[in-house]
Formats: sequence, C-alpha cells, structure tokens
Amino acid sequence: MYEAVHARPDGDSTVARLALTADEFGFDGIVVRNHGDEPASFDPETVGEQYDIDVVPGVEVRAADPSRASGFVGSHRDSQTLVLVHGGDRQLNRFAVEQAAVDVLAHPMAGDGDFNHVLARTARENGVRVEFNLRHVLRAEGGQRVQALSDLQKLWELVDQYDTPFVVSADPRSHLHLRTPRELQAVGDVVGIPGEAVETGLAEWGRLAERNRHRTSDAFVEPGVWRVTDDGGS
Repeated sequence: MYEAVHARPDGDSTVARLALTADEFGFDGIVVRNHGDEPASFDPETVGEQYDIDVVPGVEVRAADPSRASGFVGSHRDSQTLVLVHGGDRQLNRFAVEQAAVDVLAHPMAGDGDFNHVLARTARENGVRVEFNLRHVLRAEGGQRVQALSDLQKLWELVDQYDTPFVVSADPRSHLHLRTPRELQAVGDVVGIPGEAVETGLAEWGRLAERNRHRTSDAFVEPGVWRVTDDGGS
C-alpha cells in the first residue's frame, strides 16, 4: 500500500522524513504529490534505498482553468511518474476525467466542485482514478468535517455504482499527518467505505506507478499512449 504526500516546501516535512515514517507505518511506498509551483528536491532512488521504501515522483497540477491545466499536464507528463489534477472546480473535474494523460483527479468534491454519474462513467472509460481524500475527516472539525463526510459518502455511492477506479489518501503534509493503513480503514468505516476498498485505494497508487514506469521503459514503446487535448497541450 502507498500514501500520497506533500513534502517540503509544499508541506512541512522532507521527503526523507515522510519516507521513514511511512515505512514504520507499514507502507510499501509514497507518492510525492507536490504542486507544480512548489516542487520537492529529492532523489527517489537515494531516499528509497535509505529507507527501504518505493518513492514515486509525481505532481499535483493546480490551474485556474482547463486550458492552463492542459498545458501543465503536457509539460509534466514525461518527467513525472504520476500526474494528478487538483479538482474541485466543475470544469476542471470534467477536464481531468476526459484525459487519459491524467492519472488521478484529486479533491473532486473540494470548493464548488461536484462529481456526478456522467463524470464517474467518463473517468472509468479513460482510466482516470478518482481520489477519496480523507484530510478533512481526519483533521477538520465542526461543519467542515460534517460536509467532508457527506461528500465522501456521495462520492463512494457513485464510484461503487459505476465501477470507477479510485485511490485513497489522507493527504499528509507532514509526517505527523501520516496514519497507518489500519487507521485509514477505520476512517473508511465511518464514511461508509468498506475496509477492503480502502486497502484497494491505497494499493492503487503503487499499481499506477508500476504501470507508468513500464510504459516509459525501453521495453514498452507504444505511440499515442498519453493524450492531452486543448490548446495548451503537447
């Protein structure tokens, strides 16, 4: 199982500190998902060997509109193992699930975003994973936590009904935010997500990384695997 983390400067802890804690908590790997304007400085192989854990370089694209998001996805696709799009905006949610070049739609229910049956089916068709982000359930209080629970319950109903691929993350921005897989399964029970589904969502990060590494290796050459649309693409 894997966790997707924000490291310094996007978060508060270094990649090495996050890797150490994740290994102690029983994770097989971490995905470094810093936003593109705050990249982390690290060597995945060096950190991975030091802490005996798989370290996956990734990026979480933030953009004001789909056109800009398309340009960022295109510029990061060849250099990052995993590419996420920070959703929450209805147009960005739609953009992300329509792009086979996008691995994960992150924060689909954030802000004024919405996720419906059309997007669930489109994400499944294009192989885009939808994120169950447990950050607010774990670290928010009051109305924000109640809203997060409601949003995740709605999202699970759609994902479960339309067999949409998904990932799960506590979205840690510090090693202190990391939780063990067992603890995250307990949170899933509160939301109404079965424990085995939480385990599947944590493991999916690793499966995505393995798939993408294979696609970019010398042993796999298939033109047109990644597809980025709109004017900003490449």
